[in-house]
Order: sequence, then structure tokens, then C-alpha cells
Amino acid sequence: MSTAKKFAGQTAIYGLSTILSRMIAFALTPFYSRALPVGGNGIFTAMYGYASITNAVLSFGMETTFFRYLHKREDNKQLVYNNAFGAVIAVSVVFLLFSLLFLDPIISFLQAGEVKDHADYAFYVKCFLIILVTDAFCVIPFAKIRADGRPIRYGVIKCLNILIVLSFNLFFLFAIPYIIRHHLPGSQWMVTWYRPKWVGYVFLSNTVASILTIFLLLPEILKLRLKFNWPMFKEMFVYSWPVLVANISFIVNESLDKAMLKQMLPHNISDQEVGIYGMCAKIALFLSIFVQAFRLGAEPFFFSHAKNKNSGDTYARIMTYFVITVAIICVALTANVDILALIIVGKHTAKNIYWSGLGVVPPLLFGYLSLGIYMNLSVWYKLSDQTKYGLYISGIGAALTILLNWIFIPKYSYMASAWISLAAYATMMVLSYIWGQKNYPIPYNLKKNLAYIIASVVFVFLSFTVFKRNLFAGNALLLLFAGAAFYFERKDLKIIFRKR
Repeated sequence: MSTAKKFAGQTAIYGLSTILSRMIAFALTPFYSRALPVGGNGIFTAMYGYASITNAVLSFGMETTFFRYLHKREDNKQLVYNNAFGAVIAVSVVFLLFSLLFLDPIISFLQAGEVKDHADYAFYVKCFLIILVTDAFCVIPFAKIRADGRPIRYGVIKCLNILIVLSFNLFFLFAIPYIIRHHLPGSQWMVTWYRPKWVGYVFLSNTVASILTIFLLLPEILKLRLKFNWPMFKEMFVYSWPVLVANISFIVNESLDKAMLKQMLPHNISDQEVGIYGMCAKIALFLSIFVQAFRLGAEPFFFSHAKNKNSGDTYARIMTYFVITVAIICVALTANVDILALIIVGKHTAKNIYWSGLGVVPPLLFGYLSLGIYMNLSVWYKLSDQTKYGLYISGIGAALTILLNWIFIPKYSYMASAWISLAAYATMMVLSYIWGQKNYPIPYNLKKNLAYIIASVVFVFLSFTVFKRNLFAGNALLLLFAGAAFYFERKDLKIIFRKR
């Protein structure tokens, strides 16, 4: 079996669980758009934007560091696990203590000047503290499952987490209103405390799921030993803190625009605008799912194959077929954007304001394409222990995100955020390629990769703008693009997937 074929198989196994869990989460989107007011969706989107940034801090870059040191210090794998897990626990406990100490200021900040609903925001924040800390505790145990080659266990736990969220959301947002409306048993008791269309039930559902995930991971958690190697930890810390800053910068690029929309737009429209942006951005979720699935398979694979003689050629081949795949997905999602919008936000009517935000989809798609390529390229500084470059690159991307959003949000609202996201990720992609080729050269096929990217941009423009999202024209372009890619790559595909 070829190395590329082996990688494809590993990515499929590790990624399938992510795709299934994210698809279940995707199924929640139309429920949220129908069961919650637009402002409620805005609160939900903004809060999760802040949570994403905090998650990066709590994990402390230890997931990547854990994989790196498992192969760098193969004789001390238990100590690597102890050090990585212990660091995350320590950071999480300190975070929780300080958050409880400054709870009221945090609540006031999240309200963004609103004087009402203080009690509701207090509930949201308390739920999020539980979610953040429990999710942080799960980072290294999940990484251990991946390192041990147990994708089925990984997938089952991830999917159970999402199924719990789905079940509780359906119960609170739909089952209880149905029981009350039809005067079923228990309705008299429920009507005394139930609040229709309250976003707090979404937060509560996520809290329950996070706590139950801790119990599901107990076999891995109980393998932690209170024995640490301080010299090794110092090495891991030096490696991980630039990864931490890079991860924070990445989350800034991914999520801070929603928080800035909430803070910078007028109070009477901010939640609505964030809600529209958040819902329409879900259409790009499919490409985000693929990028995430790729990362889950790629990170342990890249580290484990670093010592192979032809590792550079393998990484270059993987890059080419990644670019081809994400380019096809970009064209496919654009071709069917109206169908996806119908599923997510409902019919296109004068009252359905979500449809006004579909213009964010193309730039967000190519932003994820750029992000995926950057994840491929980042192998050079992770394998050469030059993680400081990840800090530089992501820091520049984050600075662009903050500065440009601050300049353009007041005038262009969420459309500015979508295009700025693309600009930031594209900048990171280019910088990583330039610095990588100077410090850790990998023979990427630049001309071929650029050709597929440019062609996908042209096809998306034709589908979305020229043919105005026409379903038949868009899918005809999709078939043409995919067919051309298969034709040009047919010889290499036969070599990769032939039996040996």
C-alpha cells in the first residue's frame, strides 16, 4: 500500500467521526434558526466566539506538543502524557479561580452595554465556565486516543457528545412547547418555569454534554500519574508556548470578528447582524469539517513519518490532492448554496432576513481553503522545532483581522468580516510557504496547486455571480471542474490506489 493511500485511509478513519459529529451539530442549525429569535442566535454566536479563544488558552498548545514529544521521546511516553495533561489541568484550574473572582465584570463586558438580562448573562457565563474547563480536561485524553490508534473509541465519544446536545436541545426547544401546547402530562408543572425561545437552554444542553464526556474519558484520565519530569517539561513548554500563541491568533482570525460585530455595531442591530452572519457562515461548515478531519489525520501522520527518506515528496503529494479536493468542495458548495440555505434558515421570503447574508459564503469558503493549505504548510516549523514561526505567522494574521475589522465593520458590517477572514488566512498561507521554503524546503508543486485554486475561484465567480446561484448552471460547472481534475490526475490516481 502506498504511503499516500495509507494517509488517505488514516484521515478517513479519524475524520469520519469528526464529520459525523459535525454533521449532527449542523443538523441543529435549522432548529436554532427557527426556534430562537435572530437576536438569540447572535448571543449564541458571540458567546461561542469568546469560548473558542479561551479554549485555545486552556489547551496551552499541548495537543501538538504531545504528538511531537511522543515521537521525540519514545522511551518516556508516560512522562510525556503526565507533563502535557498536568499542564492543561493547572492552567484550567487557575483560569476557573480567576473567572469566579471576576465574574461580575465578565458578565458586564459580555452584555456590551445592555442593562437588561443581567441574570440571563450570569447563567450563560456560568455554563460556559463549566464547558470550557471540562472541554480543556478532555484535550489530552482525546489526543492519547488518537496516538494509541483507537479511532472508533474517539468517534463514539465525539458523536455521543453531539447526540446529547441534540437530544437536550430538541427536548427544551420543541418537546416541552409541544407538551405545554397540547396539555400533556407534566404540562402544568412545566409552564411554571419554562421560557419559550430562551437561548439559555442551548447553553445548558452543551454543559450537560461536556460533563458526561468527562465520564466517558475516565479510562484515559485515570492513566494520569502524578510523576513529572521537569527538564522534559521545560523542553515541552519552550515548544508549546509559540503553538499556544499561534492557536490563539488562529482563533482570533476564526471567531473574533463575531465578537467585534457584537461590540462595534449599534446595540439595536448588533445581535441581528451577528445572527445573520453566524447562520450564513454555517454553509461553509462543510469545508471546515473537511479541513478539521484532515488535521486530525494529518498531525499524527506527519510526525510519525518525519524520519522517512521520502517524507518531503509525500507531504508535497498530500498537499496537491488536498488542494484539488478542497477546490472541488468550494465549487460544489457554491453550486448548491441555495439548497443549503433552504435547509439551514428556511424558505426565501421577505421576512427571512438570513438570505441577505449569503454573500459571505464565497469569501469564507476560500478562507477555509487558505487555512487548510496553511495547516499543510505548517508541518515545516513543527518538525524542525521552529514553532516561533507559527507565532509570527498567526500573529500577523490576527493583527490583520483585528485592525481591518476595526476599520471596516462600522461601514460594511459582516460582509467586511467575511472578506477580512479570507485576507488574513491567505496572508498566513503565503508567509508560511515563503518562510518554509527557506528553512525546511518541501518540493510542493506550486504551479499545479495555483492552477487549481485560480480555476476554482473562476468557477465559483461564474456560479455565484454570473449565473446568480442557478442550481443547474452551478452543478454543470461543478461536473466540468471535477471531470477536468480527474482527467488531469488520472495517471497519478491509478498509481496511488492500485493494489500492491
